[in-house]
Amino acid sequence: MIIGYARVSTDGQTLAAQDAALHAAGCAKVYSEKASGAKTDRAELRKAIAKLGEGDVLIVTRLDRLARSTRDLLNVLHQLSERGAGFKSLADAWADTTTPHGRLMLTVLGGLAEFERELIKARTGEGRARAKAAGVHMGRPSKLTAHQRREAIARREAGIETLVDIGRSYAVSHTTIARL
Repeated sequence: MIIGYARVSTDGQTLAAQDAALHAAGCAKVYSEKASGAKTDRAELRKAIAKLGEGDVLIVTRLDRLARSTRDLLNVLHQLSERGAGFKSLADAWADTTTPHGRLMLTVLGGLAEFERELIKARTGEGRARAKAAGVHMGRPSKLTAHQRREAIARREAGIETLVDIGRSYAVSHTTIARL
């Protein structure tokens, strides 16, 4: 079975051209919606994917009708492959998982996206390490000042008050005091 998916972003746009192209491509059913491509959770796309089975194909007129980003595209393609379904874009001949060439192109695209994620992760890690070396505090700001921390530790070591009582006096939980 061949299923189509058409999407426009605004109410002022029409789905007619996409609908006609998808029916001409042999789609048995076309799921259409007016929703931003930035939304990754689109009801009609979810229905179209749920309808697909082994050997079925999801067709769109152009890639940008399906996904806004490489990551989003790869996520949708992963969902399709889990169902045993293929994917085809009418305007983007290389984006066709029903052919060996199309699968190769999308595999390369997925590899590049993964490589890009690893580079970003490495750069972010290096930046965090430099910031920590420069004395920058990472994470949430401390609820207690340095003086209050020293004072709370001294009160705890004295053993006269409970963690709950010490925490209550600083308006923090007893676990905050225990972590000191």
